[in-house]
Amino acid sequence: MLEQGRLRLTTRRSDLILRGGENVYPAEVEGVLAEFPGVRECAVLGVPHPDLGQEVMAVVVASEPISAEAIEAFARERLAYFKVPSRWRITTEPLPRNATDKVVRREVEAMVDRPAGSP
Repeated sequence: MLEQGRLRLTTRRSDLILRGGENVYPAEVEGVLAEFPGVRECAVLGVPHPDLGQEVMAVVVASEPISAEAIEAFARERLAYFKVPSRWRITTEPLPRNATDKVVRREVEAMVDRPAGSP
């Protein structure tokens, strides 16, 4: 926390999503999505987009049924338009983690590259 109540988000530069010239920090979006009822955990990443460079995608692990429309509406009320994920993957399968319990983003990316429900 900085003076005057401001908060500085720090993240790996490689995690930064560049969407049409706008910077999107996954940690900020993940923090908002985590507030939605039924979200156990989530990961936000950039995926290739032909015009924007990257688009924002969210992988949400749900503890109860969640619709992409409902969580997207929730995000739209709390985030700038360019930070709201345009692609969603809602699953009950936990996110892959390493020995220090950090989410392994490369494995999350591999999750989204395969069809839902496949091993």
